[in-house]
Amino acid sequence: MDDTCETGLALDPKFGADGLLTAVVTDAADGAVLMVGHMNRAALDRTITTGETWFFSRSRQRLWKKGESSGNILAVEELRIDCDQDALLVIARPAGPTCHTGERSCFYRRLREDGSLERL
Repeated sequence: MDDTCETGLALDPKFGADGLLTAVVTDAADGAVLMVGHMNRAALDRTITTGETWFFSRSRQRLWKKGESSGNILAVEELRIDCDQDALLVIARPAGPTCHTGERSCFYRRLREDGSLERL
């Protein structure tokens, strides 16, 4: 493999055509998936420099810090980039529920075989 993007140690994120990078957030304590968000360059830079997670809201078309209104911030423990640098893993310590519904994780429902949902 001769692709330095995939084998090198330089951060060179591959933002999509919309200027966004998918970010999966997991709990540093137990590895549970807490949420999925999107970051543009500014959100990634703020996340790196502040140690708190920042995202780009596609619906509001602006940056937002996770927990800016609830106080339930996600303190970054570690950032990992995938092999082709088009997705980010944020390993974080949540200061409270991550989901805006008040659930610990945004993934609090399971899809049943019949297509219905059940709460976990």
